[in-house]
Amino acid sequence: MERRVVITGIGAVAPGGTGVKKYWDLISTGRTATRTISLFDPSPYRSQVAAECDFDPVEAGLSPQEIRRMDRATRFAVTAAREALADSGLDLAAEDAREIGVALGCAVGCTTSMEAEYTVLSDGGRHWLVDPGYVVPHLYDQFVPSSIAVELARLVGAQGPVALVSDGCTSGLDAVGHACDLIREGSADIVVSGGTDAPISPITLACFDAIKATTPRNDDPARASRPFDATRNGLVLGEGAAVLVLEELEHARRRGAQIYAEVAGFGTRCNAYHMTGLRSDGTEMAEAVRLALTEARLDPAAIDYVNAHGSSTKQNDRHETAAFKTALGDHAYRVPVSSVKSMIGHSLGAIGALELVACVLAMRYSLIPPTANLHEPDPLCDLDYVPITAREARVDSVLSVGSGFGGFQSAVVLARPERSGV
Repeated sequence: MERRVVITGIGAVAPGGTGVKKYWDLISTGRTATRTISLFDPSPYRSQVAAECDFDPVEAGLSPQEIRRMDRATRFAVTAAREALADSGLDLAAEDAREIGVALGCAVGCTTSMEAEYTVLSDGGRHWLVDPGYVVPHLYDQFVPSSIAVELARLVGAQGPVALVSDGCTSGLDAVGHACDLIREGSADIVVSGGTDAPISPITLACFDAIKATTPRNDDPARASRPFDATRNGLVLGEGAAVLVLEELEHARRRGAQIYAEVAGFGTRCNAYHMTGLRSDGTEMAEAVRLALTEARLDPAAIDYVNAHGSSTKQNDRHETAAFKTALGDHAYRVPVSSVKSMIGHSLGAIGALELVACVLAMRYSLIPPTANLHEPDPLCDLDYVPITAREARVDSVLSVGSGFGGFQSAVVLARPERSGV
């Protein structure tokens, strides 16, 4: 019998507030959380704006030991997972731990903690030879990104498959795709999945500065991220986490769980072309979309909303516009498309999962989040990008896409439970 995958719980830590409610309040009203960086002095850098999370680990319920042990990205993930688990209504003690897994996406791992430790050890970079006596006891965990997934495994008592997926900016989507495979093949009945990242650090900012991918629009942080706008000039970094509880359909039914949506299809491809460059025709993304639609057994015309990667770079926005036209045909001109990165920035490995939560909520509330700051459309981006204001619409099925450095292109299709027969 075919094993199908459904979403039964969601949790989020996002710019603008901790928790799903605050996240939805922000993106559904078209407000932006981008601002001048406050986590460190950004004045030496070309781009000085980001979408930061106002996150208090004590207020989030983390213990002093957890705060000491965990990197900022790990704290985000654990907090989002606790919300998702509570939302799902799962009684983990009643579940077979061998049937519980974790698949988490992350692009830059524990960069925040590692950079902070190097700064201490090297006295701000002044010494090559350092005294290891100053190293915190958890540096090894910070060096190994899989430690973030391990923390979630401890939280849920997972004795099934546990993995950290690191595919750059598609990590959150790819982790969910991997989780679905685990459930469909019978390796787990429940997988806690999603993505987390805390990349707002001097080293990350310097790296993006070097390739001029981030915006230099420092005088107007709230309107710095402008996907599909003719005046856009680079992405805005973000941070955060989103976690989804994924279950095998019959398992969810037996316990009477709420079902938000079915993860109906997933597709991924690589362009094998350039580390940061994209072909203008969007062929690889179009192929990922086609694969996801085929797995979902949906015609392109069945898609009611497209959650775009929409990074606010000219290259990407034009690339995925072309991909939508190829993959969806004439329907590309009719379906609403929007980018939540216009409001919460680009949180690298976390953003795909945050966007999936946005898609779930768009389905639940029949409301499509807008593309903020879109006042002057790029003539080469000529689709319906839902500018400025959210739009009421019945949303039965959603396509969410991601594009990442290294050539990664991924797509996920979610379907409303009634539409997919759940």
